[in-house]
Amino acid sequence: MRTVLTVLRKDLLLELRSLETVPTMILFSIATFVIFHFGLNRNSLDGQLAGGVLTVTVLFAGMLAVNRLFVAEREQGGFDGFLLAPVDRSALLVAKAAALFVFLTGLELIAIPAFAVMLLGVPLWPALPGLIAVLALANVALSVIGTLVSAIAVQSRARDLIGPLLGLPLLVPALIGTARAAGPLLVTHSTGSPPGKWLAILALYDLVFALLSYAVFDFLLED
Repeated sequence: MRTVLTVLRKDLLLELRSLETVPTMILFSIATFVIFHFGLNRNSLDGQLAGGVLTVTVLFAGMLAVNRLFVAEREQGGFDGFLLAPVDRSALLVAKAAALFVFLTGLELIAIPAFAVMLLGVPLWPALPGLIAVLALANVALSVIGTLVSAIAVQSRARDLIGPLLGLPLLVPALIGTARAAGPLLVTHSTGSPPGKWLAILALYDLVFALLSYAVFDFLLED
Protein backbone atom coordinates (compact mmCIF):
# COMPACT_ATOMS: atom_id res chain seq x y z
CA MET A 1 0.00 0.00 0.00
CA ARG A 2 2.92 2.33 0.69
CA THR A 3 4.18 1.78 -2.86
CA VAL A 4 0.74 2.57 -4.29
CA LEU A 5 0.53 5.81 -2.32
CA THR A 6 4.04 6.81 -3.31
CA VAL A 7 3.42 6.33 -7.04
CA LEU A 8 -0.01 7.97 -6.81
CA ARG A 9 1.46 10.97 -4.99
CA LYS A 10 4.14 11.28 -7.66
CA ASP A 11 1.59 11.26 -10.48
CA LEU A 12 -0.67 13.80 -8.79
CA LEU A 13 2.22 16.14 -8.01
CA LEU A 14 3.44 15.84 -11.59
CA GLU A 15 0.00 16.79 -12.88
CA LEU A 16 -0.31 19.70 -10.45
CA ARG A 17 3.02 21.08 -11.61
CA SER A 18 2.59 20.54 -15.34
CA LEU A 19 -1.23 20.83 -15.76
CA GLU A 20 -1.03 18.85 -18.98
CA THR A 21 -3.77 16.25 -18.66
CA VAL A 22 -6.82 17.45 -16.72
CA PRO A 23 -7.05 20.95 -18.31
CA THR A 24 -6.79 19.34 -21.74
CA MET A 25 -9.59 16.94 -20.86
CA ILE A 26 -11.77 19.80 -19.62
CA LEU A 27 -11.23 21.88 -22.76
CA PHE A 28 -11.95 18.85 -24.92
CA SER A 29 -15.21 18.12 -23.10
CA ILE A 30 -16.44 21.72 -23.33
CA ALA A 31 -15.58 21.83 -27.04
CA THR A 32 -17.48 18.58 -27.50
CA PHE A 33 -20.55 20.02 -25.79
CA VAL A 34 -20.41 23.01 -28.13
CA ILE A 35 -20.20 20.69 -31.14
CA PHE A 36 -23.19 18.67 -29.92
CA HIS A 37 -25.14 21.88 -29.29
CA PHE A 38 -24.76 23.08 -32.86
CA GLY A 39 -24.58 19.64 -34.50
CA LEU A 40 -27.88 18.47 -33.01
CA ASN A 41 -29.41 21.94 -33.48
CA ARG A 42 -31.09 21.74 -30.09
CA ASN A 43 -30.98 24.14 -27.16
CA SER A 44 -31.53 21.44 -24.58
CA LEU A 45 -31.33 17.68 -24.19
CA ASP A 46 -32.91 15.24 -21.78
CA GLY A 47 -33.45 11.55 -21.25
CA GLN A 48 -31.45 8.96 -23.10
CA LEU A 49 -29.99 11.45 -25.58
CA ALA A 50 -28.56 13.54 -22.75
CA GLY A 51 -27.14 10.44 -21.09
CA GLY A 52 -25.50 9.35 -24.32
CA VAL A 53 -23.93 12.75 -25.01
CA LEU A 54 -22.52 13.00 -21.49
CA THR A 55 -21.17 9.44 -21.56
CA VAL A 56 -19.49 9.79 -24.94
CA THR A 57 -17.90 13.09 -23.93
CA VAL A 58 -16.45 11.69 -20.70
CA LEU A 59 -15.21 8.58 -22.51
CA PHE A 60 -13.32 10.40 -25.25
CA ALA A 61 -11.95 13.01 -22.85
CA GLY A 62 -10.74 10.16 -20.67
CA MET A 63 -8.85 8.61 -23.58
CA LEU A 64 -6.61 11.70 -23.61
CA ALA A 65 -5.46 10.80 -20.10
CA VAL A 66 -5.09 7.12 -20.99
CA ASN A 67 -2.64 7.94 -23.79
CA ARG A 68 -0.37 9.85 -21.39
CA LEU A 69 -0.65 7.61 -18.35
CA PHE A 70 2.72 5.84 -18.70
CA VAL A 71 4.57 8.40 -20.83
CA ALA A 72 6.73 9.65 -17.95
CA GLU A 73 7.80 6.12 -17.02
CA ARG A 74 8.58 5.34 -20.64
CA GLU A 75 10.61 8.47 -21.36
CA GLN A 76 12.44 8.78 -18.03
CA GLY A 77 13.27 5.15 -17.30
CA GLY A 78 10.64 4.69 -14.61
CA PHE A 79 9.82 1.17 -15.77
CA ASP A 80 13.38 -0.03 -15.24
CA GLY A 81 13.54 1.53 -11.80
CA PHE A 82 10.24 -0.04 -10.77
CA LEU A 83 11.29 -3.48 -12.02
CA LEU A 84 14.52 -3.28 -10.02
CA ALA A 85 12.77 -2.14 -6.83
CA PRO A 86 11.78 -4.84 -4.28
CA VAL A 87 8.06 -4.05 -4.45
CA ASP A 88 4.93 -5.75 -5.71
CA ARG A 89 4.58 -4.88 -9.40
CA SER A 90 0.80 -4.84 -9.24
CA ALA A 91 1.16 -1.74 -7.07
CA LEU A 92 1.91 0.22 -10.25
CA LEU A 93 -1.39 -0.94 -11.75
CA VAL A 94 -3.36 0.14 -8.68
CA ALA A 95 -1.57 3.49 -8.44
CA LYS A 96 -2.02 4.34 -12.11
CA ALA A 97 -5.69 3.32 -12.07
CA ALA A 98 -6.23 5.46 -8.96
CA ALA A 99 -4.50 8.42 -10.62
CA LEU A 100 -6.67 8.04 -13.71
CA PHE A 101 -9.76 7.85 -11.48
CA VAL A 102 -8.74 11.13 -9.82
CA PHE A 103 -8.20 12.75 -13.23
CA LEU A 104 -11.66 11.66 -14.38
CA THR A 105 -13.23 12.93 -11.18
CA GLY A 106 -11.54 16.30 -11.67
CA LEU A 107 -12.84 16.39 -15.23
CA GLU A 108 -16.41 15.63 -14.17
CA LEU A 109 -16.39 18.31 -11.46
CA ILE A 110 -16.17 20.85 -14.30
CA ALA A 111 -17.78 18.97 -17.19
CA ILE A 112 -21.06 18.09 -15.48
CA PRO A 113 -21.93 21.70 -14.46
CA ALA A 114 -20.89 22.82 -17.95
CA PHE A 115 -23.14 20.15 -19.46
CA ALA A 116 -26.02 21.28 -17.27
CA VAL A 117 -25.60 24.90 -18.33
CA MET A 118 -24.98 24.32 -22.03
CA LEU A 119 -27.16 21.36 -22.96
CA LEU A 120 -29.24 19.86 -20.18
CA GLY A 121 -32.93 20.73 -20.38
CA VAL A 122 -33.93 19.45 -16.93
CA PRO A 123 -32.76 20.33 -13.39
CA LEU A 124 -29.54 18.56 -12.47
CA TRP A 125 -29.86 18.49 -8.67
CA PRO A 126 -32.53 15.75 -8.37
CA ALA A 127 -30.43 13.42 -10.53
CA LEU A 128 -27.06 14.28 -9.01
CA PRO A 129 -26.76 11.51 -6.35
CA GLY A 130 -27.67 8.77 -8.82
CA LEU A 131 -25.50 10.32 -11.52
CA ILE A 132 -22.52 10.34 -9.15
CA ALA A 133 -22.99 6.62 -8.50
CA VAL A 134 -23.20 5.84 -12.23
CA LEU A 135 -20.18 7.93 -13.13
CA ALA A 136 -18.16 6.46 -10.26
CA LEU A 137 -18.69 2.94 -11.67
CA ALA A 138 -17.94 4.21 -15.18
CA ASN A 139 -14.74 5.83 -13.92
CA VAL A 140 -13.61 2.55 -12.39
CA ALA A 141 -14.13 0.76 -15.70
CA LEU A 142 -12.29 3.45 -17.66
CA SER A 143 -9.49 3.59 -15.08
CA VAL A 144 -8.85 -0.16 -14.98
CA ILE A 145 -9.19 -0.80 -18.71
CA GLY A 146 -7.38 2.42 -19.57
CA THR A 147 -4.43 1.50 -17.36
CA LEU A 148 -4.20 -1.96 -18.90
CA VAL A 149 -4.42 -0.62 -22.44
CA SER A 150 -1.95 2.18 -21.75
CA ALA A 151 0.59 -0.31 -20.40
CA ILE A 152 0.33 -2.21 -23.69
CA ALA A 153 0.33 0.81 -25.99
CA VAL A 154 3.17 2.75 -24.35
CA GLN A 155 5.72 0.22 -25.57
CA SER A 156 4.81 1.08 -29.16
CA ARG A 157 5.72 4.13 -31.19
CA ALA A 158 2.09 4.45 -32.27
CA ARG A 159 0.75 4.55 -28.70
CA ASP A 160 -1.67 7.41 -29.48
CA LEU A 161 -3.29 5.19 -32.10
CA ILE A 162 -3.07 1.81 -30.39
CA GLY A 163 -4.56 3.05 -27.11
CA PRO A 164 -7.96 4.01 -28.56
CA LEU A 165 -7.98 1.04 -30.95
CA LEU A 166 -7.61 -1.39 -28.05
CA GLY A 167 -9.47 0.54 -25.39
CA LEU A 168 -12.64 1.66 -27.14
CA PRO A 169 -13.89 -1.86 -28.09
CA LEU A 170 -13.27 -3.06 -24.53
CA LEU A 171 -15.16 -0.06 -23.14
CA VAL A 172 -18.27 -0.47 -25.32
CA PRO A 173 -20.23 -2.51 -22.71
CA ALA A 174 -19.34 0.03 -20.01
CA LEU A 175 -20.30 2.86 -22.38
CA ILE A 176 -23.70 1.28 -23.04
CA GLY A 177 -24.29 0.59 -19.36
CA THR A 178 -23.37 4.13 -18.34
CA ALA A 179 -25.59 5.73 -20.97
CA ARG A 180 -28.56 3.48 -20.17
CA ALA A 181 -28.17 4.07 -16.44
CA ALA A 182 -27.78 7.85 -16.79
CA GLY A 183 -30.65 8.34 -19.25
CA PRO A 184 -33.57 7.77 -16.81
CA LEU A 185 -31.96 10.21 -14.37
CA LEU A 186 -31.95 13.08 -16.85
CA VAL A 187 -35.70 13.43 -17.34
CA THR A 188 -38.16 16.00 -16.01
CA HIS A 189 -39.65 13.92 -13.21
CA SER A 190 -36.68 11.74 -12.37
CA THR A 191 -36.83 9.52 -9.29
CA GLY A 192 -33.13 10.15 -8.69
CA SER A 193 -32.38 6.43 -8.63
CA PRO A 194 -30.53 4.80 -11.56
CA PRO A 195 -31.78 1.43 -12.86
CA GLY A 196 -30.39 -1.30 -10.64
CA LYS A 197 -29.83 -3.66 -13.58
CA TRP A 198 -27.38 -1.36 -15.30
CA LEU A 199 -25.58 -0.55 -12.06
CA ALA A 200 -25.12 -4.28 -11.46
CA ILE A 201 -23.80 -4.75 -15.01
CA LEU A 202 -21.31 -1.91 -14.55
CA ALA A 203 -20.17 -3.25 -11.18
CA LEU A 204 -19.70 -6.76 -12.59
CA TYR A 205 -17.79 -5.40 -15.57
CA ASP A 206 -15.52 -3.45 -13.23
CA LEU A 207 -14.84 -6.55 -11.14
CA VAL A 208 -14.07 -8.78 -14.12
CA PHE A 209 -11.59 -6.38 -15.69
CA ALA A 210 -10.01 -5.53 -12.36
CA LEU A 211 -9.23 -9.21 -11.79
CA LEU A 212 -8.09 -9.68 -15.40
CA SER A 213 -5.80 -6.65 -15.24
CA TYR A 214 -4.33 -7.81 -11.94
CA ALA A 215 -3.63 -11.23 -13.44
CA VAL A 216 -1.81 -10.07 -16.58
CA PHE A 217 -0.16 -6.82 -15.50
CA ASP A 218 3.06 -8.45 -14.28
CA PHE A 219 3.63 -10.04 -17.68
CA LEU A 220 2.97 -6.74 -19.49
CA LEU A 221 5.45 -4.94 -17.27
CA GLU A 222 8.17 -7.48 -17.92
CA ASP A 223 7.67 -7.39 -21.69
